[in-house]
Amino acid sequence: MIATVKRLTIATFFVLFCQTVSANDSFDVNGHSKYRLFVTEYPDDSIYRQYLGDDANDQNIDIRLNLNWQQSAWRFQADYQFITLYGDTLEFSGQLPPLIFSTDTIQNDDHRLLDLTRVIHEEDDLASLHRLDRLYFGYASGPTVIRFGRQAISWGNGLIYTPMDFFNPFDPSAIDKEYKTGDDMLYGQYLFDSGNDMQAIRVIRRNDEGDINNNVSSTAFKYHGLVGNSEYDLLLAQHYNNNIIGIGGNTSLGGAVLRGDITFTETDTNTISSLVTGVSYSWVWGSTNYSGVLEYFYNGFGINNGDYSPAILIQNPDLLQRIQRGEIYSLGKRYLATSLTIELTPLWLITPSIYHSLSDGSSLFQLLSRHDLSQNLQLLLAIHSPSGSSGTEYGGIPSGIDNLNLGNGNRFFAQLGWYF
Repeated sequence: MIATVKRLTIATFFVLFCQTVSANDSFDVNGHSKYRLFVTEYPDDSIYRQYLGDDANDQNIDIRLNLNWQQSAWRFQADYQFITLYGDTLEFSGQLPPLIFSTDTIQNDDHRLLDLTRVIHEEDDLASLHRLDRLYFGYASGPTVIRFGRQAISWGNGLIYTPMDFFNPFDPSAIDKEYKTGDDMLYGQYLFDSGNDMQAIRVIRRNDEGDINNNVSSTAFKYHGLVGNSEYDLLLAQHYNNNIIGIGGNTSLGGAVLRGDITFTETDTNTISSLVTGVSYSWVWGSTNYSGVLEYFYNGFGINNGDYSPAILIQNPDLLQRIQRGEIYSLGKRYLATSLTIELTPLWLITPSIYHSLSDGSSLFQLLSRHDLSQNLQLLLAIHSPSGSSGTEYGGIPSGIDNLNLGNGNRFFAQLGWYF
């Protein structure tokens, strides 16, 4: 019955779309094809070495086709993805101990309103699937915007850490942040004459049994205001049956921008606060453009003493639930991150970044190269190099087996993207 309802809902989208098409419609079709290569090393004390050896090689191809139709105030968006995965991690995924920050290797829509993902092939080290990452109808007239369907939204003022953005946020160290994973939601926005605006969303989800349930859905309101050269945000939300209040904003500070957010989440047992604050600054040195970011992040759900053993993690269900849902990517309490973008040429950017855990002293160094080889061809290269003693977040958290941890060594990433 549930599957039938989902199929009828999807069919309704396309029927309404086809009925409203006319010769005066505005169409835009674009997309990309991306090839990615991951090579991950495993140190001697990593439990993954027993399964994958010295290193793991993984590859994937992501083909995306975006269709945007607009007529007058109406808009229809449909983004199709075809993904092929191949590699060691996929082959041994059923045998590997759980990766604390991993999402499913093969994407699914088990908990979304609409099931828009289909696995075409899955066997050993090869899998293929296709899905719709965006599918919504929208109406925009004057100060009012309304959209329903699969779409993405980003809130908050943090550039690296984003406690106010709890709808599929990016991993702070993610390399390709071009498209955020979408959710099935009703979205509305009203723009006031002052330039301020109010946004409201209702994200509809299914529980483990496949039923639509308020306890796993979200309702949120955010007011964005302008005061002189400053901006502020006020957030009120109910997310997975927890109440959230947030306040944030940004303001100019000399030639820099000071920004930050703080949230208060009422859980079943207490109220948890999380905070990000930072400064960003751009300058020219010689004939080269530079842009820097420095951020401090306080993860109220994190562990303060650096003990990430299985026994301690099990005692922190609020943290584990948010990690499992992809809302948090940090185990510790306090972090300091810095990033510097250097414009070697207008088409070639180099970005070194450091993510440091103040809770346990471990760090992750990232070096990213973003090179536009031509108008439609882009090459991304990155190296991740973790450091820290065994048992720390970046050095490898305890596995529960003596002298073995859940750690990775250096990781190399390459992506070649062709846009059309």
